Amino acid sequence: MITIDNYLDSHFIHRSNWLRAAVLGANDGIISISSLAIGVATASSAREPILLATVAGLVAGALSMAAGEYVSVSSQTDTETADIQREEKELQAMPEVELNILAQIYERRGLKKETALQVAKELTEADALGTHIRDELGINEISKANPIQAAIASGAAFTAGGVLPLLVTLFSPVKNMEYFLYGFTILSLVILGAISAKTGGSVVKKAILRIVIWGTIAMLLSALVGYLFGVNL
Repeated sequence: MITIDNYLDSHFIHRSNWLRAAVLGANDGIISISSLAIGVATASSAREPILLATVAGLVAGALSMAAGEYVSVSSQTDTETADIQREEKELQAMPEVELNILAQIYERRGLKKETALQVAKELTEADALGTHIRDELGINEISKANPIQAAIASGAAFTAGGVLPLLVTLFSPVKNMEYFLYGFTILSLVILGAISAKTGGSVVKKAILRIVIWGTIAMLLSALVGYLFGVNL
């Protein structure tokens, strides 16, 4: 039976927080590690320097992504908490002003002035702070930041994405390795774009095109750096 409690469960918006972090992590893992390996491969005739750079980049990148995601999302959470505390104080200090603001919000959404005021009064009586958090600040359970979830999703996804080019550096021929890396990376990005689009309910072709174009640019620039500044290692 469909009710208000389970109606939104199947909607894609519930996946937005962890999906954004996971796609960012996997995309960064694939592109950055591939770009790093390509840059070193164009300047090296031995496998060892390429492997060393790839493994070091994978470990450092995964930790950096997880830490960075945690710090950035925690900052968002701190901002949300500060605004909630401020709203709580304003409700205590000037309840009438806050009520009128709430009524104006509903009026701008299309309700008549009298109806908007009545709705504001009833919701204020039921849960004043919760109503202002949701309708004035725009914070709800779906959009609320989760630092731990974002950090785990981003770090794990980066590792999963970065392992793919690492396998190429392990098993592909050293000569012309950059071409193997490029081809395998493009294939990985196509798969990632399709999975992320399907999971998030977006257009598959658009997601694939976007991720492949930017991935190609990053790898070509890295290869250029390797050619310009590379030495025989």
